[in-house]
Amino acid sequence: MRRRSSRPRALLAAAAALAVLAVAGCVSYEAAPRAPEARAAGAPPLLDPTVLYVDQRLADMTLRQKLAAQVMIHVPGTDASRIRSVVERHGFGGVILMGDNVGGSAATVSRLTAALHAEPGLPILTAIDQEGGIVRRLLADVAPAGRALWSAPPSASEAAFRERAGLVDRAGVLINFGVVADVSPDGSSFIGPRTLGESPTASADRVAAAVRGESGAALSTLKHFPGHGASPDDSHVSVPRSSISLEEWRRTHAVPFIAGIEAGAPLVMTGHLQFDRISAVPATLSSEWITILREELGFDGIVVTDDMLMLQRSGLAEYADPERNAVRALAAGNDLLLYVLPGDPRSVGIDPESLLDALVASVEEGPVSQASVDDSVRRLISTRRAASGETGPYRDCGPKCWGESPRGQE
Repeated sequence: MRRRSSRPRALLAAAAALAVLAVAGCVSYEAAPRAPEARAAGAPPLLDPTVLYVDQRLADMTLRQKLAAQVMIHVPGTDASRIRSVVERHGFGGVILMGDNVGGSAATVSRLTAALHAEPGLPILTAIDQEGGIVRRLLADVAPAGRALWSAPPSASEAAFRERAGLVDRAGVLINFGVVADVSPDGSSFIGPRTLGESPTASADRVAAAVRGESGAALSTLKHFPGHGASPDDSHVSVPRSSISLEEWRRTHAVPFIAGIEAGAPLVMTGHLQFDRISAVPATLSSEWITILREELGFDGIVVTDDMLMLQRSGLAEYADPERNAVRALAAGNDLLLYVLPGDPRSVGIDPESLLDALVASVEEGPVSQASVDDSVRRLISTRRAASGETGPYRDCGPKCWGESPRGQE
């Protein structure tokens, strides 16, 4: 008899853990209320075990380890030991799989991803761009995507992304950077064929459906905030710009993101997109945009950048320094910095240790605060922990954590 996988429940727990930590913050164990029933034999613990685990891990991490946990990288090839060695050498928190990492079927990829997890109970964050259609790494994905879904009801998007997320799940990948929440009202944007609707409302309905479809199998990511469709240009080689006002953005490009957030998407990807009347820098470097995302749209999950190397490829002098870009992205409020690196990172001006040195200095000397780093790492570690399906503290702390009758010690 085949054993039923606990992964869907673990992924649901990972999404739920973000919501718990958003309101829990750092717990004071001494001040925890001790209700009489919590002290009774066999009573459940007073504190959420993921919150407890995360706070303990944070207390044991150096600043450099915390900042390394905020970096997701790509290492080319299908040699899992090589990818894992790079991740462990620098302490990076995540890996994105690109086409060169996919050496065959989902089962083949799952063997690679399984080999990347070095610590029991704390898998690294694995991600993939699996939109379907013209953007797919797992080639077995034949479900409709993008413009092919425009003429179908939202239920078709839900079904397509359920199938898509199932494939991602079978490949052993936690996160799908796959839900395009952009909208191109006049059809002029290069992102247009990848969008899920011809209008903000139509797109919103299908974005929400896609998130529902992925729930329990993959952690959905909405991209590219605040909306790639506001410009016809390609952010892979430029910094697309728009002159629309904040009010116009709220009526148009915001709508699919709001729908996806309300549907429960646990991640949002910021794009290298500049809305001149709202912020003087691309959204990935903009505290204004991340404040809007957090405070106006009410998003409490993980904010991940688009590939940071794209800023360098824009050819603009102000984005030529990768270390300065990283510091600005962290200072803006992103939780996770994404780097799709080549085999030799030096060929694109990246030295991983120098990058981490710059991030450490940004906290020690400004402009990044220790509190913001801790908030981000709390979100990331909680997601990783919840995705493992395991519970309990990082270390036993006795009655201080669990009350006078700790679970398992009655």
